[in-house]
Amino acid sequence: MKKILIFIFFFLNFSNSYAEAKISYIDINFIIENSIVGKSLNNHMNSLKKIHFDKFNKLENDLKKKENELISKENILERNEFQNKVKKLQEEIKSYRINRNTSNEEINSNKIKNTKKILLFLDPIIKKYVDNNSIALVLPKKNIIVGKKNLDITDAIINILNEQVKEINFE
Repeated sequence: MKKILIFIFFFLNFSNSYAEAKISYIDINFIIENSIVGKSLNNHMNSLKKIHFDKFNKLENDLKKKENELISKENILERNEFQNKVKKLQEEIKSYRINRNTSNEEINSNKIKNTKKILLFLDPIIKKYVDNNSIALVLPKKNIIVGKKNLDITDAIINILNEQVKEINFE
């Protein structure tokens, strides 16, 4: 009986599989922010935001001037005329806010659309890297609590992306 137990223990102990599945992680946001095309996207978006900010800042200053002028004329104008001018100014302010929100939404949708362009270039690069390095699973870094630095493939992917894609035409 003792020999059977030793025999079973011996075979059960060596029947474990010692295969290793290679797992890595990647920080897509870091790649989008720090690659050459990612930096060009950020510059493009910053210039768009500046143009829109300057435009709406000027409109806002004009509205404030109109409001101050209207307040200064409150005692001079007739009540009905003053009320009409207040309503007109409120409509202009409402229109300004709608236009500003629409512009912000356009900027955000533009950024999403252009980020998708970068991801279209990035996807085959990651797939090829995974195949060439026999990686079984790639996880997003945001879902990793702790991991060895040598499992991070972000820098390698950035280097490949920078070599293959120098510029993307953003709209």
